[in-house]
Amino acid sequence: MSGKYDLVIVGGGISGASLLYTTAKFTDIDSIALIEKESEIAAINSHHTNNSQTLHFGDIETNYTLEKAEEVKEAAELLAGYLENHDPDREMHSKRSKMVLGVGDEEVAELEERYEDEGFGDLFPKLRPIGREEIAELEPKVVEGRDPNKEMLALQTPDGYVVDYGETSKSFVEQASEEANVDVYTGTEVTDITPTLDGYTIETDRGRFDCDATVVAAGSHSLQMAKELGYGQDKVLLPIAGSFFLADTDDGLLNGKVYTLQMKKLPFAAVHGDADVHDGTITRFGPTAKLVPTLERGRISTVKDFLDVFGLNASAFLSYGNILADRILLPYVLRNLVYDVPKVGRKQFLPHVQKVVPTVELEDIERAKGYGGVRPQIVDTKNKSLDMGEAKIVGDDIIFNITPSPGASTCLKNAMRDTHTVLDFLGDDYEFDEEAFREETIGHFPRADDSDDPKVVAPSADD
Repeated sequence: MSGKYDLVIVGGGISGASLLYTTAKFTDIDSIALIEKESEIAAINSHHTNNSQTLHFGDIETNYTLEKAEEVKEAAELLAGYLENHDPDREMHSKRSKMVLGVGDEEVAELEERYEDEGFGDLFPKLRPIGREEIAELEPKVVEGRDPNKEMLALQTPDGYVVDYGETSKSFVEQASEEANVDVYTGTEVTDITPTLDGYTIETDRGRFDCDATVVAAGSHSLQMAKELGYGQDKVLLPIAGSFFLADTDDGLLNGKVYTLQMKKLPFAAVHGDADVHDGTITRFGPTAKLVPTLERGRISTVKDFLDVFGLNASAFLSYGNILADRILLPYVLRNLVYDVPKVGRKQFLPHVQKVVPTVELEDIERAKGYGGVRPQIVDTKNKSLDMGEAKIVGDDIIFNITPSPGASTCLKNAMRDTHTVLDFLGDDYEFDEEAFREETIGHFPRADDSDDPKVVAPSADD
């Protein structure tokens, strides 16, 4: 197997698949290939069991500043519009109520300030504060069994998109594959990338590819490949493995997604509960966040890959030490280690579940075996600090994307940006029809004035 292409994309998760879709459908690039090492598209972190299934808008994520929410909002609307346009039968997603819950005077005051004073109510027209009675209408189990004297407030929106990012990735690839200039190679592992006079040679276990431009969208492995080419030497990874607990009931515990308030200074998502995208009777609670010395969950072979990225040098160790010495982060990390311990972990995690659904008992939940992926948090070894958000390294005719949360939510906006950069690499011969791209995606996102009713109907058990 071999080939010569204008553009080669390495990685068939949501990031690589969305770029393939964008470049194949909305540019006139002559030839594009996607290379994926697994036998199918989106088999690792984008698989629906390995992430929170959340489309992050920034409206109920209380660790987001207004500025970050503004950035994420448009990105989420691009993907939501794509889903509205290409998934009318809800095979890739469900749309449900979504809220962040405040219980007690302090949390209620924090939500009120966020909505009124910090500008989130203005930024998100569909977001609205609701009290105990209306919370009970949308999510009865959230109110049932809770102290009636405790004040409650939620910021609620109908834009609770629950997404199967694996199926969405496959949809992107299917759309792109309709074009004659696109080739997709699965079961093809990249073994080396070498710069040439006019681009790159990509060696794989199934042959050689030559290309003018390359985008590496291989999750944690992106930084590994970047370092092999001399890029990203001031960065290492803090791989975080997320796990979940499941409650499997006849009717389901939640109709939509219910977040708790984010703990200050933590880069990881607050514990939340939501009905599974494909089966409303299964409710997920999580994620937990555990440090792991691997680049892929459950694959011991990637320990070596982690060590390649880590480098085993003084600056990396000092950066880890500085980050983990934080008086909030270190106890959090240690606490999360306990949640994976058989029997003990379930008991320790139960209070987090009960914060969302008070009546849940220990026997109602179990650790979700085989669920969870690895999120590559970026560590800046110069400043010895965590870099929040996606990392992108742009080199000579090559891009490396390392996308921790909310990388899936922002996949199409990242793809739009990368498409412009790729065209810069390739010169003036090609064009990107961004107007058509926006029409096919964000052009189908339902706005606040599209419906008079801000509520959504609760999903059925098989939604």
